[in-house]
Amino acid sequence: MSGTSNLIQLWQIPSTRLLLRGSKLSKEFCATLCFCKKMQTATYEVVNGSYVPVAQTKKEISTEDKTLTRIETVGAFQKLPMVMPSIDLLYSAIRKAKRVSPTKGIVNIAKRERNRGARQLDALMKELAVPLRTYMENFPNKKYLHPYERSLIELTLGDGNYEEVLRRVDALRKKVVSVGKEHASLCAKSSSKREAEELLGEGMKKLEEIFKLEGKAVDDLLNIAKTLRAMPVVDLETPTLCLVGAPNVGKSSLVRILSTGKPEVCNYPFTTRGILMGHIALNYQHFQVTDTPGLLKRCDEDRNNLEKLTLAVLSHLPTAVLYVHDLSGECGTSPSDQFITYKEIRERFSDHLWFDVVSKCDLLQEKPVVFITEDEDADDLDVARYRRVGPDGAIRVSVTNEAGLDELKSRVHNLLVSQSARIKSQNNNQEKLEVHT
Repeated sequence: MSGTSNLIQLWQIPSTRLLLRGSKLSKEFCATLCFCKKMQTATYEVVNGSYVPVAQTKKEISTEDKTLTRIETVGAFQKLPMVMPSIDLLYSAIRKAKRVSPTKGIVNIAKRERNRGARQLDALMKELAVPLRTYMENFPNKKYLHPYERSLIELTLGDGNYEEVLRRVDALRKKVVSVGKEHASLCAKSSSKREAEELLGEGMKKLEEIFKLEGKAVDDLLNIAKTLRAMPVVDLETPTLCLVGAPNVGKSSLVRILSTGKPEVCNYPFTTRGILMGHIALNYQHFQVTDTPGLLKRCDEDRNNLEKLTLAVLSHLPTAVLYVHDLSGECGTSPSDQFITYKEIRERFSDHLWFDVVSKCDLLQEKPVVFITEDEDADDLDVARYRRVGPDGAIRVSVTNEAGLDELKSRVHNLLVSQSARIKSQNNNQEKLEVHT
């Protein structure tokens, strides 16, 4: 029993004290103690009379998956590193490298010169390669981004361009490291002061030529960083109103009325050339509003990147939809075409909270507008009714004479309050699901 009590007492001694007294313990006891502590942090099962570590359980794997899911949030573009122009990076590195002196205490002139040359080439290589490595480590891998931000990269920069620029930057880094090490090694093995000076000059010139020739990759990365940082930041927890409709139907004008956003307002199609974000403050509550590029009547394969941006917002962000219709004939898209697009989008995103607005009501005539390309007699009753009053439940507004704006603001507020309740409910359900699993 005395041996057992001694073992229990030793088990309760902190590990630091055990180390201090390690000389008094037998090797067998230390091995036993280490195995017991390992048993506390690992799961084992008995196989053929021996303890074998159990593989990672499904529960642990699912926990890791949830952690990765939580990482997938928006806002990555605002954390991008500052990229220096390639010419500035090069000449800054050259200046710093030339200030590197040889190791003190070397009396022999030839040894001192080859030491200086090797150190300066190594310094130049590092001054160029370290920033490039920093860029590679801090620009996010696209597959770990939120789907909305992945879509922004693909549709704004072009499919594959982001990865290609990062690949070129990494290739430049590898070449700089390879050439720098090679010339530094040659310089360190030189046999005379003159040879060391010549090899130093050759190495400096070679690294400068490489960086000038392939440094455009750094400048392309700088432009990518500028473009991505300019993307609007969306808070997934804040209710968001997304204005959708054909080009030039008046979405931007309504955004200016409803929010702090100030998009360009002109009388030509596709004025909105990207996703524009504003904020709404109603009854001490804060909401977001997005102005999106207009949608035309065509299949997804034929849509341009501006239209795909609109679809990306609806697909990947928890938005309520304010769909804007123009029946006045001023926007350039016929009411019949608007109706076809509207039905398609409404059906595709039927799970979104939604309401409709007919804009420019001050320009509406008693008789519905019919474009010359349309056959009024061939239209069905739904299209004919849409030409007259728009979708069921739509309200009519006019920015020009301010008709219907008070009702619009009230409806927007009610819609966003409902969207806020929906987001909270979804978050609560997600938390309950995580607890049960």
